Amino acid sequence: MVRAEEDTLTHLWQRRHLLSLADFQPWEYDTVLQVAASFEAVLSRRTKKVPALQGKVVAVLFFESSTRTRGSFELAAKRLSADTLNFSAGTSSLTKGETILDTAKTLVAMGTDLMVIRHQQAGVPDLIAEEMDRSHTGVGVLNAGDGQHAHPTQALLDLFTMCTVLDPEAPRLEVLQGKKVAIVGDVRHSRVARSNLHSLLAAGAEVHLAGPPTLVPEGFTELGAQVHWSLEPALRDADFVMALRLQQERMAGHFIPSLREYHQQFGITRERLALCKPAVRLLHPGPTNRGVELTSDVMDDPHLSLVSRQVTSGVAVRMAVLYLLAGGASERPAVMR
Repeated sequence: MVRAEEDTLTHLWQRRHLLSLADFQPWEYDTVLQVAASFEAVLSRRTKKVPALQGKVVAVLFFESSTRTRGSFELAAKRLSADTLNFSAGTSSLTKGETILDTAKTLVAMGTDLMVIRHQQAGVPDLIAEEMDRSHTGVGVLNAGDGQHAHPTQALLDLFTMCTVLDPEAPRLEVLQGKKVAIVGDVRHSRVARSNLHSLLAAGAEVHLAGPPTLVPEGFTELGAQVHWSLEPALRDADFVMALRLQQERMAGHFIPSLREYHQQFGITRERLALCKPAVRLLHPGPTNRGVELTSDVMDDPHLSLVSRQVTSGVAVRMAVLYLLAGGASERPAVMR
């Protein structure tokens, strides 16, 4: 995509909130990919900071534990020169009975422009976004993961990672057309899998889900994926394999007999990856249970694993999303031109 086309896409951007990828349009994906590529170039320089969001305040509200997502959002905001307001539920007025909406209103009164929200209950970011719109605050809300519902920026960084592997110079949605992507593991409890389904199917990729029947419900076929309750058909001729963490903290029942048996049937090993395309690449959203979802030798193989690259991509992608949601496209910094 030439620069003039990229500028046109960014100026078309109207989205104030990013809550899900269910209604994302192909041109919006390409906009995020192209802006992220610009910021990735910035991050490779000695001076890794741009004034794109100088004077803006980004509040980071996490009600669940996180290392990668929280850290990359905080770093992304700082790289854009925004002021960050970090919120900890355990030491906030929520412990005194304050509601989440009142907490959000308090942050708005402090001058917050964007809220990045992770919550264990699905729908909380949507609720806050509705309140921001009802109150005409102009504040944007970004869903950093809500329950089992959605994790849009994880899917966007996964998309960016795969697209840059296929075309480092011009990552774009169409390069995934016809590629086979196998997603293996705890799909039932995974907001990452749900968001990746939206992005990968929008790209025209062939998505295969694999895992035990308790963790991969057949209903996912209605979303456009192919479901397998054995590993081999999902891996055969795959271009990318994404392993998912077993989310035992969300499992109320006995979904697997044991971790050992799960690994024996669905663990990703070098031998099993031999079923895939010769140039197959491996992804995992993290954190990883080594020896369960995948073996250490494949995770640490730089010619195979994209796990570290996903983390690095996360900063550039989250910079792009913060920049777009904050209205940065109307005043595009010279460093990105």
